[in-house]
This record gives sequence, C-alpha cells and structure tokens, in this order.
Amino acid sequence: MSVPASPANELVARNTLDGMPSTAVSKPRRFGQPFNLPLQDWRGKRVWLVGASSGIGLACAQALQAAGAHVVISARELGALSEWARQSESEGKRLELYPLDVTDSLQVKYVTRQVAAQGTIDMLLYCAGHYRAQRATDFDLPDMLRHQEVNYNGLLRVLGEALPVMLQQGFGHISLVSSVAGWRGLPNGLAYGPTKAAVTHVAETLYMDLQDKGIGVSVVNPGFVATPLTAQNQFTMPALISPEQAAQDMLKGWAQGQFDIHFPKRFTLWLKLLRLLPYRLYFPLVRKFTGL
Repeated sequence: MSVPASPANELVARNTLDGMPSTAVSKPRRFGQPFNLPLQDWRGKRVWLVGASSGIGLACAQALQAAGAHVVISARELGALSEWARQSESEGKRLELYPLDVTDSLQVKYVTRQVAAQGTIDMLLYCAGHYRAQRATDFDLPDMLRHQEVNYNGLLRVLGEALPVMLQQGFGHISLVSSVAGWRGLPNGLAYGPTKAAVTHVAETLYMDLQDKGIGVSVVNPGFVATPLTAQNQFTMPALISPEQAAQDMLKGWAQGQFDIHFPKRFTLWLKLLRLLPYRLYFPLVRKFTGL
C-alpha cells in the first residue's frame, strides 16, 4: 500500500475532483439547501469506521465497499473480519484493519497516526458502542461508567486525534452513530440513553463549528436494529430492521446531505413527536406504550 507522496498536492487534487475550491472552505448553507455536501459517489473515497466488527458498523462497511469506497476498520475484535479481508484482497479491493480499544488513549493516538499516514480521511464514522438495559432499581455503577467510556469518552479520544488531521487536510465528513434512546428519557435506558444524548449534542456543536471549514457533520439516530447489542432486549422491539437496511438508510442520508439521519421513519417520526410533548403528557404516554 503506497503512502501519498505529497499530502498538499493530493488535497488540491481531491478538492478539484469533488468540485470544491482548493481552499476547502465552504460557505454556511442557506435555508432549504442540504446541511452537508451530498456524498453520492464513493469511488476512491477513504472511510474510517471505528467500531465496525459487527452490527450496523459492519453492514455499513460492507455497503460502502460495495459502492466503491476504500474501507478502513478499527475495532477491538477483528477476528471475524479476516475472511472478508482475504476475499477483498483477492478481488482487488482495499480493506485496512487496525485493532483498537477506544478506551485506551495511547492506542487511539497510535492508530489515528497509522490511518492518517496511509492517506486522507474522507469520512470518519464513529459507531463503537456499549449497551446494557438498566433501570434505577438495579443501579450498576461500573456498567454506567462503561457506557460512558465507550460511547462518549471513546468518541472524544478519537475526535481529539482525528479532528486536527481533518482540519489540516481541509475536507471530509464526520458521522456519529447515536440513537433515538438519546432523544428523551426511556425505561431501561438509564445507562445508554444519556451517553447517546451526549453524542447527539457533540454532533450538533461540531456541525456549527465545522460547517465553514470544509468538513461535513451528521448524526445517525437508529431505532431498533437487529444487532448483538439489541439481542439482549427482553421485549418486542417495534419496527425492527436489519443492519443491512440501516446501512442503506445511512448511505441515503449522506447522499441527500442530511444532518439528522434517523430510521425507520415509521417509528422515529412518532418519537420525534413525543419529544415535543410536555412532561405531564410524555411520562404517562411512555408508561402506557412500554408497560414499564
């Protein structure tokens, strides 16, 4: 794998190909325009997915590779991806794998430098996550802190290393996988929900800070997706979709330049409506619908 001989020359070339000015500084979007530069052609684009060894992350990595992207995956467990890596190599497709524990600051620093040394980062997708249902009647502090370490602190560690790289190259896109569980408080979401609310808040602020720096930002808010994380739920999950469908919804959102990518709409639009209700209505309605 070759390392670009001149990052500066590659920056000018990539921006010219993408139809962006060589300075890579974009004007704030006007009302009615897409929030971000639509990402429709993935051929030759280099996408770094953090936490993509299973579930939504893996399905998204596979969909991006099928669309022509050069996929880079970092995760704690990469063993299950070895066969895919061999198949990709035999087909002449580029797939980079880097073991990474996002709770380890030194690992994050080292891996980010490795990823950046091999080329530009056209997209950073953070989908590392930890989930266990928890209620106040069974409060588990170590697990609460584990959620924070992976879902939020891990994100901050990755951003702390990757943001300077992307700001220097002057273009790219940052997409953070959050959850509808972070929109408002829900039963069983005592540990998970607050961390995802924080992720959404980070995405909103990143967007405002980076929209004139040539870097797009989006937040992904899935409903229920059939993954190893949600398999532990002891209730019937409404509007359950497959990871592959989730990945297609994400690519569609990026292609449309969306900031808030949420799915499936038949479920998430109802939750958006619930967000608008005063607490006196919200609490009893949630109890009625969840039975908790």
